[in-house]
Amino acid sequence: MKYIIGARGSQLSIAQTNWVINQLQNVHPNIEFEIKSITTKGDTDSRPLFTIDQKGIFEKEIDKAVAQKEIDFAVHSLKDVPSQLDENLVLACIPKREMVNDVFISSDNSSLDTIKSGAVVGTSSLRRAVQISRKRPDVKVKPIRGNIETRIKKIYGDKYDAVVLAQAGISRIGIDVSFSKLSIEDFSPSPGQGALAIVARKDNEQTIQMLKKIEDNDSRLEVEAERWLSNFVESGCRFPVGAYAKSSGDKMTLTVSAFSVDGKKLIHVTKLGSKNDPQSLGKSTGEELREQGVNDLALNWREKVEEWNKQ
Repeated sequence: MKYIIGARGSQLSIAQTNWVINQLQNVHPNIEFEIKSITTKGDTDSRPLFTIDQKGIFEKEIDKAVAQKEIDFAVHSLKDVPSQLDENLVLACIPKREMVNDVFISSDNSSLDTIKSGAVVGTSSLRRAVQISRKRPDVKVKPIRGNIETRIKKIYGDKYDAVVLAQAGISRIGIDVSFSKLSIEDFSPSPGQGALAIVARKDNEQTIQMLKKIEDNDSRLEVEAERWLSNFVESGCRFPVGAYAKSSGDKMTLTVSAFSVDGKKLIHVTKLGSKNDPQSLGKSTGEELREQGVNDLALNWREKVEEWNKQ
């Protein structure tokens, strides 16, 4: 039997998909897999991500191919997958999650703490931009696009001195580069960061059961808590919120950070709940964020992004 898998053509996407194939072949040695590369809007639009007013820019075309039975399933970075999928699709499998933290890579091997004042740090994320500015208000944060290798190469030119990326991407590609880890306390990750999402058709029960063989239950429950929280407060590229869930035994802790546009205000909430009820944990954490004024922060972010887009 042979399955066709949809993925973006980037080095990271292909590496992630090959990792999934390897995991599947460990439990299904007689099944064949073929990767079909599909270009998405996020691959062709070079604008900063927060200026693109559309959800799912890195997965929409691929999931459409799943729904139309052109491919059997798709492999995505989970943080790129909207909370609401097409009614015919399902988040069939979440394999074991990678490291969730961000890393700092600079041309002179300095860390965020030691890099020179006035240095230009690249990031494609508003969340990372405000976190960098909170930690080092004396550096300049500048939008950067491109795949992981392209962004790293740019720090050896004359426009960037450093870049902030997710460690999971560095690990999956296996790229040999020096970096310093950024703490989760200062750089709370994007909901779902470090996790993969495998999307299939709801009515394709055989494929779903095959994919479930590599599901990691803790990773599934943790990212579900983060996604319920994100959906509840409507966070995303235009309203950056950091969220990280960690399970221990039958309990789970969800830690969330939301920032003002200037980085001066921080709303930080940590909630403990049942591991087996991620929806309730995500919702109760979101309710506490609302009580502390997260809706005002969200409105200010969206107004500011609109202002930037008009410039």
